[in-house]
Amino acid sequence: MTTNKLVTRLNKGPVICAEGFLFEIERRGYMSSGEFVPMVSLEHPEALENLHRDFQHAGSDIVEAFTYNGHREKMKVINKEELLEPLNRAALKIAKKVALDTPKGIEPNLMAGNISNSNIWNDKDTSSNSEVEKMFSEMVEWAVDEGADILIGETFYYAEEAYAALKVMKQSGLPSVITIAPMGENIMRDGVSILDTCKELEQRGGDVVGMNCFRGPNTMMPYLKEIRKALKCHVAALPINYRTTKEHPTFFNLPDNNGCTCHTPHKTPFPTALDPMQCNRYEIGKFAKEAFDLGINYLGVCCGANPMLIREVAESVGLKVPASKYKENMSSHFLFGTHKRIPKHQRDYKDEA
Repeated sequence: MTTNKLVTRLNKGPVICAEGFLFEIERRGYMSSGEFVPMVSLEHPEALENLHRDFQHAGSDIVEAFTYNGHREKMKVINKEELLEPLNRAALKIAKKVALDTPKGIEPNLMAGNISNSNIWNDKDTSSNSEVEKMFSEMVEWAVDEGADILIGETFYYAEEAYAALKVMKQSGLPSVITIAPMGENIMRDGVSILDTCKELEQRGGDVVGMNCFRGPNTMMPYLKEIRKALKCHVAALPINYRTTKEHPTFFNLPDNNGCTCHTPHKTPFPTALDPMQCNRYEIGKFAKEAFDLGINYLGVCCGANPMLIREVAESVGLKVPASKYKENMSSHFLFGTHKRIPKHQRDYKDEA
């Protein structure tokens, strides 16, 4: 019987996964916002490799191939369908390269293939749903071919689409992570409750089941508590890095009430002007610690993730990672420091600064 690498590691303790590449790659200048297609693997592979290595340095145990939105339907939308397989294989090869080059002293990284929401699944008109399964199948086939250790299916807001994705992933024989992303109605778009969707995903063989994206710590945690209590399998928790609220549980319609004087052309802060609503590192660390204390061992950050936040997640659950060498140290700060060489007139001035 083949050993399940992922479950074996999760049984021992926390596993950190960096997700949410879209926003970080766009911020670095290698992706068009709105279009959000990961052409970076073909056009600037060095930038994608660098981001993977930055996340690895920060404590991510999983190198997730950046194929989110790199599916056939999205490639048709941008009229680049001929680049579908080259894009996927390039992203997978980059991820595998980084995973195989895990720094000394760290448990070897796992490379993950990725499939995600198709945006054409429709519970009212199922004619396109067989096409979605074909899209998933080809991407999983390429991931297996390029040496994926595990598969991640993420950001599903239709329960049936998540079930379809898991079915395809299970056929590969690789360990599977399946996470859902319910929208602001707090229910899956085909009417299934969040908890019942997760229960069904466990019954259908998901090795790790949980939530990712759309919701920040405050509006994801209540559901995670229910999920962890109800499920026997490992649970995943990967929030976005934004302060969603009960009134606005996802980032799609999250308002900017911070005195913004220059609004976006598309009228909402999502997806290009969410910066004022970001969580700070301590909020992300608090979330990760609370989730871990509940018994959730698969942890990370989705949209809005950056290496600093991944380090915060790792350190909040007791891990020491390469980037821990550069963790916060205010003892030498010119205003907040305690070092004897910090002048008293500077320390005394901090409340007036």
